[in-house]
Amino acid sequence: MEKQQVVSWSKEGNIATILIKNPPLNVLNVDVIEQLSLVADEIVSDFNIKVVILTGSGTKAFVAGGDIKGFPDWMGKGMEEAKEKSLWLQKPLNKIDRLPQPTIAAINGHALGGGCELALCCDIRIAEEHVQIGLPEIKLGLFPGAGGTQRLPRLIGKSKAKEMIFTGEALTAEKAKQIGLVSHVVPAGKSLEKAKELAKKMCSFSLPSLSYAKRAIDDGCEQSIEKGLVIEAVNFGHVFQTKDVKEGVEAFIQKRKPNFVDQ
Repeated sequence: MEKQQVVSWSKEGNIATILIKNPPLNVLNVDVIEQLSLVADEIVSDFNIKVVILTGSGTKAFVAGGDIKGFPDWMGKGMEEAKEKSLWLQKPLNKIDRLPQPTIAAINGHALGGGCELALCCDIRIAEEHVQIGLPEIKLGLFPGAGGTQRLPRLIGKSKAKEMIFTGEALTAEKAKQIGLVSHVVPAGKSLEKAKELAKKMCSFSLPSLSYAKRAIDDGCEQSIEKGLVIEAVNFGHVFQTKDVKEGVEAFIQKRKPNFVDQ
């Protein structure tokens, strides 16, 4: 029996949009995890894509969380078995995190548990005003295992991340913005529109400069400032070998708009 397509992607110009469509709540079940991994592979192989948007179908949930009904099968099988399940959950999210293009999460509904962890993989998060976002796993006697304990403190700091994880309480979109968990709060139904607005602005720039900047930030921010500055310098060196830096500088000197070729 052919599996139902629950993750798809489409391309509009240089913008790819990943859509999770697993009604009613877009839960991260086996099919979503496996198909998300395949979609990430397809996108990373398409060199015409400059920005990636990730969103969910419907209005109730961006992604409501993991497939809790499947958790009993993971219990009592030994530590290694549960560890492998965690690594399996992390794999497609890591692929999204490591995409060379800027990524934007258009959070159009609740992002809880695995949904919050998926949003954390993106570079920028846009939440609609009705959204609740959080990591409620502690209420089930467990804790986030798809990257939440690592990505959340790196984004908002250890203390705030620990409070969110230890209490399991979800935040409103506005509160999430106040602590830096999301960048923008927009009216209901407007997250994808805002994401495309940002994506189109980014698409006017050179893909190598976007990618090297992303790499410098991601590889350097958890290092010491000395090591981070070297990482920045290395990526700065790479970008100065591109055709686009030559075009950008010449266009500035000649007082014209640059014509980047993404090389």
